[in-house]
Amino acid sequence: MSALTLDRLFALLEDYVHRTGRRLDVLLIGRLALYAYGSQEARTEDVDAELAQDVEEVGAFLKQHGIPSNLSENISGWSVVSLPPGYRYRARVVHQQDQLRVLLLDPVDFVVSKLRRGTEQDFADAAISASPKDTALFVFRKAIALFLQRLT
Repeated sequence: MSALTLDRLFALLEDYVHRTGRRLDVLLIGRLALYAYGSQEARTEDVDAELAQDVEEVGAFLKQHGIPSNLSENISGWSVVSLPPGYRYRARVVHQQDQLRVLLLDPVDFVVSKLRRGTEQDFADAAISASPKDTALFVFRKAIALFLQRLT
């Protein structure tokens, strides 16, 4: 199975909206979100996201197209991953067309979710998600890298 791209996901979701005629809001959270932050390093084959509606239907649609997914109406309630209050309001739109709106967690909320989950892969994701274009996030990225070095 090849890596999933944002363009492919957007095209599939646009097709879903076109076929159903329903509005769809999607908040990306998993490794696929790293592409939207500008990472070329991250690779994934699945979609982790919060949807306000059509969770089961979108999951089945993606599965029909060979895309595994972890979808929920409340990502903050997943297992040990809880997000700071207000994460939905801080999310930004990364793609919008007709009835489809795809949002991305604020980078700080993304990093918090990864650090709270705490797997080795999550720490690596947190480190590459912080953009060096933003000084505060650049410093945070360096702190995460130092933290990871001390763990090993």
